[in-house]
Amino acid sequence: MEYRLFGRTGMRVSILGLGCGGFGGVGSAPELFGKGEDQPTAFALMDRAWEAGINYFDTADSYGGGLSETIIGAWLKERKVRDQLILSTKVGYALAEGPHDQGLSRRHLMQAIDGSLRRLQTDHIDLYVTMEPDPKTSVGETLHAMNDLMHAGKVRHIGASNITAPQLREALVESDRVGLHRYQSVQNGYSLLDRAIEADVLPLAAHERLAVTPFGPTSGGLLTGKYRFGEPPARDSRLGLRPQPYRDLLNERTFRSIEALREAASDRGVAMGTLALAWVLGHPAVTSALIGPRRIEHVEPMLAAVALHLSADEREALATRMEAVAA
Repeated sequence: MEYRLFGRTGMRVSILGLGCGGFGGVGSAPELFGKGEDQPTAFALMDRAWEAGINYFDTADSYGGGLSETIIGAWLKERKVRDQLILSTKVGYALAEGPHDQGLSRRHLMQAIDGSLRRLQTDHIDLYVTMEPDPKTSVGETLHAMNDLMHAGKVRHIGASNITAPQLREALVESDRVGLHRYQSVQNGYSLLDRAIEADVLPLAAHERLAVTPFGPTSGGLLTGKYRFGEPPARDSRLGLRPQPYRDLLNERTFRSIEALREAASDRGVAMGTLALAWVLGHPAVTSALIGPRRIEHVEPMLAAVALHLSADEREALATRMEAVAA
């Protein structure tokens, strides 16, 4: 396993992070709570990741309605590796229906952190991440609350997810203006099919020395080649259970580009998902890509990406090849 510095924090994380959004559910979707990986499967996935040298696990209080954190907490208690693990959880989505049960207000953050600590069976979170900006709460209120959580010892570092470059810049400027702890990481989607953050988020993160931990490096499994255009996905697949995030990609253009990736992977003698993940890891601003295997057999192609180092020219050639075929 390869390890990289996590921005300015001094932490060193594996270049693959284990995304635990499938434990107990499928992300934060309430209608899918209880339909994700059960505890034995989640334990097996965490065991394999840990054995492979992955020391960075990412979850959220809303994943599986709290089940993801609960399962991770049980695993940590049994395996006794908490001090060696970089543990990240996110906050912002609703776990209940009350007016204070979501968002990034001070009241919600102060309440939510205690729930996460209890479920995770730990006394601190290494990285506490906002799920997305909250239009109803000022960034100053959120940052002051996060700052207080850090001073209380409940949180070591903070980060932001699903955030635009202007929103991230505003938060960094506000932190510097009033002397608060800054966001140390940014977690947005990034893949060969979703390159939006290349325009401004990645340059800003590089300039500010922020860690970048993209999710969705295979676009919900599309880039593994297991789906075919016009054919319904398996009911228990990620696309079958929760197609909404990928609907704008389910078109002929996307699948033409996927065929180009299939040919490129065949030329190299690697799995499609391996090549797609290696492409993400090859960006110089990326610190660690979050993977979300649902079965043990999904892990090995992802681990293979660690050893597949693509040059800048190779990355550009692959992206250009896919774009040309799709056009």
